[in-house]
Amino acid sequence: MNKENSINNFNWSYATALESSDHIKLQERYELFINGKFVKPLSKKYYETQNPASGKKIANIALAGELDVNAAVNGARQAYNKTWKKMPAKERAVYLFRIARMIQERAREFAVIESLDTGKPIRESRDFDIPLAANHFFYYAGWADKLDYAFPNRKVNSLGVVGQIIPWNFPLLMAAWKIAPALACGNTVVLKPAETTPLTALKLAEIIRDCGLPPGVVNIITGFGQTGAALVNHPDVNKIAFTGSTEVGKLIQHATAGTNKKLSLELGGKAAHIVFADAAINQAVEGIVNGIFFNQGHVCCAGSRLFVQETIADELISKLKFRMESLLVGDPMDKNTDIGAINNKVQLDKINEFIKTGIAEGIEVHQSSCDLPKKGLYCKPTLFIGVAQSNRLVQEEIFGPVLTIQTFRTIEEVIEKANNTNYGLSAGVWTDKGAKILQLSAKLKAGVVWANTYNKFDPASPFGGFKESGFGREGGVHGLIPYLNF
Repeated sequence: MNKENSINNFNWSYATALESSDHIKLQERYELFINGKFVKPLSKKYYETQNPASGKKIANIALAGELDVNAAVNGARQAYNKTWKKMPAKERAVYLFRIARMIQERAREFAVIESLDTGKPIRESRDFDIPLAANHFFYYAGWADKLDYAFPNRKVNSLGVVGQIIPWNFPLLMAAWKIAPALACGNTVVLKPAETTPLTALKLAEIIRDCGLPPGVVNIITGFGQTGAALVNHPDVNKIAFTGSTEVGKLIQHATAGTNKKLSLELGGKAAHIVFADAAINQAVEGIVNGIFFNQGHVCCAGSRLFVQETIADELISKLKFRMESLLVGDPMDKNTDIGAINNKVQLDKINEFIKTGIAEGIEVHQSSCDLPKKGLYCKPTLFIGVAQSNRLVQEEIFGPVLTIQTFRTIEEVIEKANNTNYGLSAGVWTDKGAKILQLSAKLKAGVVWANTYNKFDPASPFGGFKESGFGREGGVHGLIPYLNF
């Protein structure tokens, strides 16, 4: 069936180009990965993971209880004491290189499973998530035997057992961001993926098993919030690394307060795109679309607030609306799809509630004229134009394909507006003046500031936020620091 969008009275037809899933191997039931083996949960409980694009069940997933968490932590502790911390660093590096190569070898399989489980377009999984996950293992393999060079004149030691909890928006990539530096520094890991997107983490467990990594060095347990809470509160865990919502991050910070556990948090965001009159407007429009719509807004650093200088506001908004009409919303497995499915119904309901709130407040709204698929969890890309700083849409993280638009006149005004939020994760600046870029990058309260681009990542570049966006850095040499004692 062809997909059609009307742009300036021209009809563009795209023949479907579905990525095959015949080559992937998925089991009907997945167990917990503890001590190098897949084991049945002591809780004897399972739950379903579903494809958000169709609502169909993918697999049954083990539900880890407190006893299972304890078994995973004990396995990690034994592996740390007996094997991993004693192993020469260059040998640890070999395992990380091996994991990276095996991810590359199975890249197509991982990409398809990631799109089935998350609802994100296959292009994003194939071209971004999986290659960058492999690159993180390659990068930190290179640092494993060079910690003395990374931190000269300082004696560094591993922490021990690290508990890691990751979200549903980038399941494999977030696992790589956390596991790779932890192992490179000589720690062992207990990882809990999000309950709705556990499959690529469990496929990664297959790679970890097959590459010969010593049993217990990496353990992967699945479950809901209670599983994560049991991991956070376990007395034999030396560090917690969490990526997720600010609300849960605050609970974890409270739970670890007064303990000896180290903590790093990468939380929510409300990133600002700032477009000056001297910017390359077409380039800026493409960057804005990439920053909020191509990833369904499911990125903590999604550019969900747009500030555009008054003199070009009408032109930029017109071009943005035009570009939105060409976006294809549909089957994540179709290579033509730009915007896939929302991962879960709870999140879709939250996004729709924000949209209804904006409409009820009388804010000018514009949505793409595309037709949504009849089955699955989908949301139209949406603009809210002329919002005020006090609007909920501006102040609260929506985590969906919703963009708010405000205008500004001066640099001082836009800096004040952009910083007027509880978050401080990222921002994007669009101008042809290097001086403006330097001025804003120094004054914006954001951990990452992109210049004339957006959502560009590299394993060598640190990532993290300020204020309620968390603390600690992932990526680069900075990403080693949370996993070391000095």
